[in-house]
Amino acid sequence: MSIEKTLCVQKREQSGKGPSGRLRARNLVPGVFYTGGGGNISVQIPALPLDKMYEEMGHTTVFNLEIDDSGQKSVHPVLIWSVQRHPYKKAFRHIDFYGVDLDREVKVEVPLEFVGTARGVKLGGTLETYRETLRLAGKPLDIPRKITIDVTDMGINDTVTVQDLRLPAGVLPAGGRNFVIVSVLAKSKDETEGEAAESSSTG
Repeated sequence: MSIEKTLCVQKREQSGKGPSGRLRARNLVPGVFYTGGGGNISVQIPALPLDKMYEEMGHTTVFNLEIDDSGQKSVHPVLIWSVQRHPYKKAFRHIDFYGVDLDREVKVEVPLEFVGTARGVKLGGTLETYRETLRLAGKPLDIPRKITIDVTDMGINDTVTVQDLRLPAGVLPAGGRNFVIVSVLAKSKDETEGEAAESSSTG
């Protein structure tokens, strides 16, 4: 597997509230690239390419960050580490990139996606999800964009645990604990009686 996407940025000389505000007024987003060795480089990124890259890559997929330092360019494999957004607009206010070594393990929170309608729900049960993300450990290019869990065949009292997931080769749950991710629960007696009472009062 190879890195397919590149985001081009420029090194940023000034920092602070004033310079950052002026960048945003020009549709540029201030950011910082943190190297694997503990260093950091301040950068500025055009807003539109950043929006597209974030939509495609999220926080889990590696891409190349090309840094232009007065005409001198360097390329680094990175993950998006953290983002700050405007409180009510979609716009980014700041972004951090984290440099990775493609041969060394990273730990990343990967989104969980639940698809389908559980058989047990059709029979009157309730689908309960306990996690929105799962922390995985593996080499950067092996980490999946998301984990899709099809709940269609789940009956009442069925569960899916971490150990039930089919993860890419070389990728493991970080921490090694096994726990329930999603269950189909039978409705309690109180819920059933409440629904029956509501039905009779409206019938």
